[in-house]
Amino acid sequence: MLAYTYTEKGKFELIEKPRPVLQHDRDAIVRVTLSSICTSDLHIKHGSVPRAVPGITVGHEMVGVVEEVGSAVTTVKPGDRVTVNVETFCDECFFCRNGWVNNCTDPNGGWALGCRIDGGQAEYVRVPYADQGLNIIPDSVTDEQALFVGDVLATGYWAAQISEIKTEDNVLIIGAGPTGICTLQCVRLMNPKRIIVCDIDEARLDFVRKHYPEVLTTQPDGLKDFVLANSDHGGADVVLEVAGSETTFRMAWECARPNAIVTVVALYDGPQTLPLPDMYGKNLIFKTGGVDGCNCEETLKLIEEGKIDTTPLITHTYTLKDIEEAYRIFENRLDGVIKIAITTEA
Repeated sequence: MLAYTYTEKGKFELIEKPRPVLQHDRDAIVRVTLSSICTSDLHIKHGSVPRAVPGITVGHEMVGVVEEVGSAVTTVKPGDRVTVNVETFCDECFFCRNGWVNNCTDPNGGWALGCRIDGGQAEYVRVPYADQGLNIIPDSVTDEQALFVGDVLATGYWAAQISEIKTEDNVLIIGAGPTGICTLQCVRLMNPKRIIVCDIDEARLDFVRKHYPEVLTTQPDGLKDFVLANSDHGGADVVLEVAGSETTFRMAWECARPNAIVTVVALYDGPQTLPLPDMYGKNLIFKTGGVDGCNCEETLKLIEEGKIDTTPLITHTYTLKDIEEAYRIFENRLDGVIKIAITTEA
């Protein structure tokens, strides 16, 4: 089968690999129908993910059809159309039992697909712990609608959930990329008083204005003054940092009011400074870390009910054979790209 593979630092290649086989009775084999390119794939390519193993097939955001299941798998069967979770989790260890599946103690717990074990930018993928890692897509939901359920939508839902957003809150979201837009959709479900979205890219802000006209938008220059002018208590009640640039961490806590919650969703390329003397007295609550992606069934239901729609994020679609061109477009942000879908269907 064709598989897009991390061969060495700075290099991915589309190569032939053997079709995956069941290795454990809790595994499933999924025929991938649609996958996507994620910024985390670029982090792997450029060496920013030390855990990534050369030789693995990349890709961790995908949907497909179950081809084969191990003898212990009970929730899916061959022929089921499914989303694939970005995280591998056993559902049995201390962390899984508490809902902290990102910290599963299995050797491949957490983000493994497309990082430490073969992922889904391929024709087939093996999914460990299939009962936890796969969710059946409702008949009325298309592959395109379900594509982001296992990763960026899971991240947005988790981020909104842990941010304890209330209806009287003013919420600031820093970053209007794919994860930022998914976060925005999930924040909107909580009906806060006001939402502000900040991004350096005017095209992304235009996207927000087009699809969510009630949301206030601004660029980083003058952000703090903009937030002060559009909040009630000297800053945002909740800040979600989804951008991960050199300046956005400081931007996040500076725009938060005293006693606010600052949720850091972003993955940074380097360490961030926590300047306690500068923030002394703000009494901020920081929430950080990788997504606990265990609410995919809930988000699929929200999609089915029409309360979430991430299909506008898919701005380009390529075949697996053309994945090199797709990466060129995505990496250089050409043609207004937000998300690129990769199809294996003829």
